[in-house]
Amino acid sequence: MTALTSGDQRRKTRRTRPRRSPAGLAPWEERPSPAGRLGKGTLLTLIVLIVLGPLYTIVLTSLSSSETVNRVGGLVLVPDGITFEAYRQIFSDTVVSRAVLVSTLVTLAGTAVSTAVSVLGAYSLSRTGSFLHRPLLFSILLMFVFFPGIIPVYLMVSGLGLKDTYWSLILPTAVSAFNVVVLRSFFMNVPGEILDSARIDGAGEFRILFRIVLPMSKAVTAVVAMFYAVGYWNAWFNAMLYIDDTRKWPLALILRQYVVDSNPLPSATAGVTGDAPPTLAIKMAIVVIAVIPALILYPFVQRHFTKGVIVGAIKG
Repeated sequence: MTALTSGDQRRKTRRTRPRRSPAGLAPWEERPSPAGRLGKGTLLTLIVLIVLGPLYTIVLTSLSSSETVNRVGGLVLVPDGITFEAYRQIFSDTVVSRAVLVSTLVTLAGTAVSTAVSVLGAYSLSRTGSFLHRPLLFSILLMFVFFPGIIPVYLMVSGLGLKDTYWSLILPTAVSAFNVVVLRSFFMNVPGEILDSARIDGAGEFRILFRIVLPMSKAVTAVVAMFYAVGYWNAWFNAMLYIDDTRKWPLALILRQYVVDSNPLPSATAGVTGDAPPTLAIKMAIVVIAVIPALILYPFVQRHFTKGVIVGAIKG
């Protein structure tokens, strides 16, 4: 009997491998019934409407005139003329424009600091022989159970002279224990043979991290960076605690004061509030401005999201 070569074996495997049907189904998959297809389509349609319905209403209300909003008596469901008056009023007010700039700068700086610290900490904790490995890992895991509380953190921020500075919006929440553990789990799955060969070639730990580990960890790093960015953009509690100068308020605090509590916007002069009552169209316009960055950011990391959130769940 003549032995088959590797090429003959591959051709034979391709000939005997079951092929998919014209509908894209594998031989062991059943064709969905018309009722099943109808049910899936109906369910997906309902989910899309539930998600897009509120967004549609908010955007349409922000683009409606005050007369239309007053006539309807609330959120606008049917368009009756489009106007950008609410957005013009917002950006003509230096308070909201400055809040957008503050939130943007805090988000960029905070995301960079948090991602860098988390990556460095996770990589050092993923190396079992690193300095103080066990005590540091225990401290990180302890953060899942205990939190120092608002008063000790406030006293620490005040004692360090960070109160009423932008750093008070970044440093108290710079590191998330969950994100560090997720990154550490991914770094530990990097094949040790690759790292050992790099060390034999003379590469140091920083070069291994930035030239080998991080390029192999783009998915989880992108997801962690997105979590940090969304958190900084939506954060308002730290600003309420540590920022007294209203000119340094981020957009999230403006959103809470003006939209949720219906308080007048602070004027450009610190500590002084205006007399103009909030209107529904302007409220919804601020909500739209607050949501837009997340909608812009998500498509760029969406392809990494699924892989990043399930990292560590399986091996192989």
